[in-house]
Amino acid sequence: MQKKYIILLLFFVSSIITIAQTTQNNNLKGQIIDSESKKPLSAAHLLNLNTVVGTITNEEGLFDIVAQANDTVLVSYLGYASIKLKVTNDLLKGNEVVISLEEKPEEVKEVVIKSTQLIGVLEVDVKQVPKDRFTRIHINGLPQTYEVGRPQKISSPIAKLLNPVDLVYNLFGNKPKQLKKLKKLKKEDDLRKMLAGKFDREVMMEYLEMDRTELNKLLSDCNYSEYFIKKASDLQLIEAVLNCYENYKAVKKGKIERDRIPEKN
Repeated sequence: MQKKYIILLLFFVSSIITIAQTTQNNNLKGQIIDSESKKPLSAAHLLNLNTVVGTITNEEGLFDIVAQANDTVLVSYLGYASIKLKVTNDLLKGNEVVISLEEKPEEVKEVVIKSTQLIGVLEVDVKQVPKDRFTRIHINGLPQTYEVGRPQKISSPIAKLLNPVDLVYNLFGNKPKQLKKLKKLKKEDDLRKMLAGKFDREVMMEYLEMDRTELNKLLSDCNYSEYFIKKASDLQLIEAVLNCYENYKAVKKGKIERDRIPEKN
């Protein structure tokens, strides 16, 4: 009888070890290079979309990111076409993977630059800066400011059905993991630094399950200016969408009146 207990115990322990080995996180290692020149790409961005863990390649284009089988890693670099890499067990067996990125075709656009004459005296110069109707707040750790949007009034029943703010409200309600991932993106210092320099909207489109047009419509309905929608970094957009969502949630639950959303300091 005692021998049977020992055998069962050994079987139980071996089963736990096997399960732990199959579910544990591993490190995906490799290098990111230019597809034509084969030169390493330094400061390329990698983001595990499942675990919301990110990293940046070093001077030799090398990276090391925590991942497990079936995770999806978004690989991006300024001026290059991004890719989504599906992690398999083969990639986690210690072999380094080489990822080649292709350059995007250059788009030449006419740029109109308007200057404001400043004299160096703060009290005077601040009056010279163009004003608009959009409230702006500051993100800790970043020099630039960004706008505070408010959900617009929706009167038409048909418009309510197509209201993108409602769609996001329902998305976060049905998929709270998406909301947690966005909040984590703006919370982690390394991810904040990464997203502060990104302007491709890929992470936002992935988590919100929207294309670029739908994302722009959402921000417009949250009363953000066209300038902000075009020029804001990905970090600023995440802050904007979360701010709009929290305001809209408060309105839906009747905690505040729609016309009396408090200003954010």
